[in-house]
Amino acid sequence: MTIEERARSSRRTQPARAHTVDPSAAAPAQPRFASPAARVHRWQRAFATLLATTDTIVVATAVLCAQFLRFGVSGSDVSWGTSLGVDIAYIVVSVIIIVGWLLSLRLVGSRDYRTIGSGTDEYKRLTNATFGFFGFFAIMAFLLKAQIGRGYLLMSLPLGWVLLMLSRWLWRKWLISRRVRGRLMSHAVLVGDRVSARHVAKQIQSTPSAGIKIIGAITERGTTSRSLTDTIPVLGEWDRLLDHVDRVRADTVIVTGNHSLTPRQLRELGWGLETRKATLIVAPALTDVAGPRLHSRPVAGLPLIHVDYPELTGGKRMLKRATDIVASGLGLILLSPVFLVIGICVQMSSPGPAFFRQERVGLRGRPFRMLKFRSMVADAEKQLSSLLDASEGNGVLFKMKNDPRITPLGRFLRRYSLDELPQLWNVLKGEMSLVGPRPPLASEVHTYDQWVHRRLLVKPGITGLWQVSGRSNLSWDDSVRLDLYYVENWSMTTDLIVLWRTARAVLGKDGAY
Repeated sequence: MTIEERARSSRRTQPARAHTVDPSAAAPAQPRFASPAARVHRWQRAFATLLATTDTIVVATAVLCAQFLRFGVSGSDVSWGTSLGVDIAYIVVSVIIIVGWLLSLRLVGSRDYRTIGSGTDEYKRLTNATFGFFGFFAIMAFLLKAQIGRGYLLMSLPLGWVLLMLSRWLWRKWLISRRVRGRLMSHAVLVGDRVSARHVAKQIQSTPSAGIKIIGAITERGTTSRSLTDTIPVLGEWDRLLDHVDRVRADTVIVTGNHSLTPRQLRELGWGLETRKATLIVAPALTDVAGPRLHSRPVAGLPLIHVDYPELTGGKRMLKRATDIVASGLGLILLSPVFLVIGICVQMSSPGPAFFRQERVGLRGRPFRMLKFRSMVADAEKQLSSLLDASEGNGVLFKMKNDPRITPLGRFLRRYSLDELPQLWNVLKGEMSLVGPRPPLASEVHTYDQWVHRRLLVKPGITGLWQVSGRSNLSWDDSVRLDLYYVENWSMTTDLIVLWRTARAVLGKDGAY
């Protein structure tokens, strides 16, 4: 039986009238029908079982392959000695590593339903469990003076980690494909005033991979409209909150940041949802803040959320710069034949130089000369004023899908972002980074609102969140939001994810013109 069949089999026919529970009551009553959350818990357990099975196969394959490659067919006869004078065959060592590795994955909660399917926390837990276990194993081997082959460990660790990451990524793609079609979702009700509820709904609906489907909203008294958005109805007011939850058979309640529920009502709401095995989520008013910057700390019964300020100094700054130098240096060396071919083709395709240099605004407002392969006619800058009325950009940036100034070769270069390759030289010089906000023109910076200038707190990048999220198809507000999110939440993991997604976006060609 598939995950979806198990989920459907757990549905129960709803009685004509659900039991009414008032959150202001002292003791919420037990609902008279099977909890809708049972459906969600059933497929979550089934999916976790599939992940556990896949993890076992992957870990066993990696360790046994490493043993075979290092010691050959006779590897089972190779033994190692300890300080106690005991010899253990390598096959036993392999079994110990497999069991310990799987136990480590379980202890860190790598299959927790709250982390699978979206975000980077799932991959971080896989990495922490893998390297944490091997670190512990290495310490124990040292203390026991075990003579374990280093090649054996150096093969099993990276092979197993890569295979684990790949298998989880494939499962995530499968899960997202189901969720995009409306399957394997949690059915949630929003609780809050209309403004905050509408904002939270928009954010959640923009990310179907999160696995949350908003089926209704419960808002303040005096509401005249019976719908929150085109697809989300208003179920009622707060005085019969749990009754509304029962009626639509929701398994999740999301309380938005702005509401008029008293602390006692919220606490009793939690009790009522507990009897239904439903999930309670409190969405703070904070937006565009990544998980690593949030730290929850209970104080006197209050779940306080600490928010760290963004930092790109010290070790983090040195690591990012070192990565830029190594990657751009290798890129310039390895791609030099490509540079030569493209440069010759550009000069042959139309009169003018192979490279195009343009002044852009960089870190903290400092100007620099950005380098690109020329994709337009030589006098493109002079023709710009006559085309401004035909702009299809987002209000600040000039964009045209069929810009007459672009040469046929230039259109090809832009489609695959090959015209951006010379910016590796800007990265090597320290004027740009591999990943960062789009480098703006000085004329664009003059139109910025005050808070938009935060885009200039980090070096501009060859690629960034804007490029992997739609590129020229994005509105100006969305472009700024993505750039500011990057500035506020930079991490090395984010850079690696953006670089990976850039390759997919370039091949997809969407929004490139």
